Amino acid sequence: MKTIGVFFGGRSCEHDVSIITGHQAMQNLDPSKFRVEPVYIARDGRWYMGERLRDISFYSNFDPLDVDQVYLDPNAGYHGLYKVIPPRSFLWIQPERMPVAQLDCALLCMHGMHGEDGALPGLLELAEIPYTCSSLVGSSVGMDKIAMRVLFKGAGFPVLPFASVLREDFRRDPVSILDQAESGLKYPIFVKPANLGSSIGITKATDRTSLREALEVAFAYDSRVMLDQGIEHVKEINCSALGYGSEVQVSVCEQPVSWEEFLTFSEKYTRSAGDGMESLSRIVPAPIPDDMTARIQRMTSDIFRALNCKGVVRIDFMIDEDTGELYVNEINTIPGSLAYYLWEPMGLPFPKLLERLIEIAEKAEKDLEENSYAFESVILQNFGGAKGAKGGAKSGGKF
Repeated sequence: MKTIGVFFGGRSCEHDVSIITGHQAMQNLDPSKFRVEPVYIARDGRWYMGERLRDISFYSNFDPLDVDQVYLDPNAGYHGLYKVIPPRSFLWIQPERMPVAQLDCALLCMHGMHGEDGALPGLLELAEIPYTCSSLVGSSVGMDKIAMRVLFKGAGFPVLPFASVLREDFRRDPVSILDQAESGLKYPIFVKPANLGSSIGITKATDRTSLREALEVAFAYDSRVMLDQGIEHVKEINCSALGYGSEVQVSVCEQPVSWEEFLTFSEKYTRSAGDGMESLSRIVPAPIPDDMTARIQRMTSDIFRALNCKGVVRIDFMIDEDTGELYVNEINTIPGSLAYYLWEPMGLPFPKLLERLIEIAEKAEKDLEENSYAFESVILQNFGGAKGAKGGAKSGGKF
């Protein structure tokens, strides 16, 4: 039986959303095939394991004394989570390391910074633990809205006009920043922190006054902000991709139905008693022409490959209902509820989706193991230490 560590929480504004996704995943992992170990990363960055973490009500009054604080050994191949041992007492001798679990795979349900952005995948790659989300490149680019948009544009995908602003520039000369924004973009303008998801910190500006207020809000969350030209009459369409390498499947398309002009954090996650993305009102399949569906699905697959993604992602699109133009908005490399609601209509229920994610993670790890990290060279022998380096510089020595 494989041991699966389900990682959730994190030092992110999307901490609570991540808890919901993590618990949904734990509830749908087949207990006859997998031993599930919850790994909770608290808001202060400390890691915990323990049975109490299976009860979602525990997080409302979280008590670290009821669980074990743990850490991951980053040594390649160890795969070990170990209990944090307090300083030794002279009354009794404690072991150097107290193993808590050995992971066969990490199922990442992280949202936002320090998890979805590639930080946690990087640590897991050091430890050679298979993990279920996108590669480091896909994760980091998928988290940073500005880098993401630059890549989309450079790769030839249709995007709306946008601009980026630094907090220090705005604080030094806000009038100049507002002038530049208005000269390059048309209202409405959506102001977004570069490295946040779930609509946190996003504000729609319709004039100069609201634009300045929106920038103040966004800069409370990030030092870099993206200004995104809006669409007056927009239809949002989402599509998911699943796979690795050349094997990529695409899901049905959905149209999220919002009471507001864009989906707020509350709408996405709390409209129906904490059921996560499942509670969001949606139309599946999306009521769009077949040729538009095919175009969105094809573009979803192309973006997945362009960012070297793996596992499951969700890509959000926008259709200008006045012109019929299609635009790519963003990619979510660890979507809320792992986008299972887009795969169930295709005959892939949540438990099977999770099994597929674990299979993909293991395949990707095997591919990494085939890479050679050894290259025989004589650099160090020829270098000869600091003294040799000085002499080599004088004589034009070669490496």
